Amino acid sequence: MVAIPQHPVETIQIEFESLGLSEPILKSIRRIGFVHPTPIQAKVIPVALSGRDLIGLAETGSGKTAAFCLPLTERLTHGQGISALILSPTREIALQTQAFLEIFGEEHKIRTACLIGGVKMGPQVRALNQRPDIVVATPGRLLDHMERGTAKVDRIHHLVLDEGDHMLDMGFMPQVQRILRELPVERQTMMFSATMPPPIERLAQQNMISPVRIDILPEGGAASGISHRLYIVESDDKKACLLALLGQELGSTLVFIRRKVEAEWLAGVLEREGHPVERIHSNLSQGERTQALQGFREGEHRILVATDIASRGIDVPRVRHIINYEIPETVEDYIHRAGRTARGNAKGIVSTIATWQDKPRIKEIEQTLGEELPRCTVPGVKPYVEMAPRTSLAGGRKNLRVKRR
Repeated sequence: MVAIPQHPVETIQIEFESLGLSEPILKSIRRIGFVHPTPIQAKVIPVALSGRDLIGLAETGSGKTAAFCLPLTERLTHGQGISALILSPTREIALQTQAFLEIFGEEHKIRTACLIGGVKMGPQVRALNQRPDIVVATPGRLLDHMERGTAKVDRIHHLVLDEGDHMLDMGFMPQVQRILRELPVERQTMMFSATMPPPIERLAQQNMISPVRIDILPEGGAASGISHRLYIVESDDKKACLLALLGQELGSTLVFIRRKVEAEWLAGVLEREGHPVERIHSNLSQGERTQALQGFREGEHRILVATDIASRGIDVPRVRHIINYEIPETVEDYIHRAGRTARGNAKGIVSTIATWQDKPRIKEIEQTLGEELPRCTVPGVKPYVEMAPRTSLAGGRKNLRVKRR
């Protein structure tokens, strides 16, 4: 079973006892050391217990998994068959959700099954034959079971769509829509997302009844406590810039790259340079991905090279430094990558290595953040000098110069 991540998260000064949870559930909360709820938990739990549909807008690391797991384990009764379905965009998020459910549901003897790709079907079929109360699944693997007749969803009374925008980004919306058509119309639906692009809005309108909207996203999108840094260099100097950054900041570091083959290449480069490094991408088996994340959490390797499979929904505590070896394809991806650091009240650094060709994306990121990314340099790497004046976000014009640190 995946361990419950422990990291600082902002809480508010009320008690879980005031949210309508029963003593058995409160006992499980105390057992893992939760004292006060986070803002999303305080707002979601009472609404979820009432049976209303809801949309929760919150960044990763805000405690939203417990926000929907606690009401589910409170409301469900063991032995009625599959009553709740939680759809997750990645295997790692699904496994973490199952870990929460097994802890919070212990007093009510809630049984779960986790259906994810990358592992054999047999153990999952056996888990389904034991009549679980809750199924946590990635869309593709759930459809495999539905088509084989090993998973039936015609009695689902509670549906959770977790990381809705991430499922959209990963191309899962057609699969999600196929699953939704098989579910009973009368059910409670809870959707959680960090953004609400138009397709997600339409999904909510078509599949939810007068949902309560709970929005605790910070203004500007990015978490507080992050120091943003931008390194504009020539393409041939990107590797040297990365190695210099890894020598400057010695804390736990997550390096993002776009493609799977490049993640393998970059991890190999860092290994040859003597760095303790692992990699994670979708071509690895589930066992390899779990092992890589667990080793990163436990400090067996300081550096994890990752594609955007690790940019959302994966709780790794105490990540000090995020390095974008390649600038993200969207501003939303930048925000989600940055969200792997500065969890709760912690501080963190997001360093982006870019070239002159990335300037349009840099401008978009700056407009979203409401601030200019500080131009920084590292010893031994010649920076690309921006010669043309640019308009500041405040409306004035100023000459660009490289900021040296």
